[in-house]
Amino acid sequence: MRGLFLILTGFLAGVAAGMGMGGGTLLIPALTLLLGVPQHMAQGVNVAAFLPAAAAALYIHAKAGRLHLRECLPIIAAGGIGALALSLLAENISAPWLRRLFGIFLLALALNRTFGKKTKR
Repeated sequence: MRGLFLILTGFLAGVAAGMGMGGGTLLIPALTLLLGVPQHMAQGVNVAAFLPAAAAALYIHAKAGRLHLRECLPIIAAGGIGALALSLLAENISAPWLRRLFGIFLLALALNRTFGKKTKR
């Protein structure tokens, strides 16, 4: 049963990643809250699961002409630097504090999506 739950969670995280939401918003809480995986490990699993999902979504968006690589390069570079810096920092944060910080991030994301400025298509 646990294996089926992992597959379903991975699939739903992939769906979220394909929609541009980030699969970690589903994957990390599912791993930590429902399966008891330690926070640091869940975040590592999220990164490993993110790579193939991101590659697939990147291919689809590029094929559809929605990706302008030149405009994305500064974002990619800054994201890589930020990921490296925060990953190093996360290693030195206790699991309870890491859970709290991730929870605050999810709450801020939900509030932004609910009450944030709406953009026109």
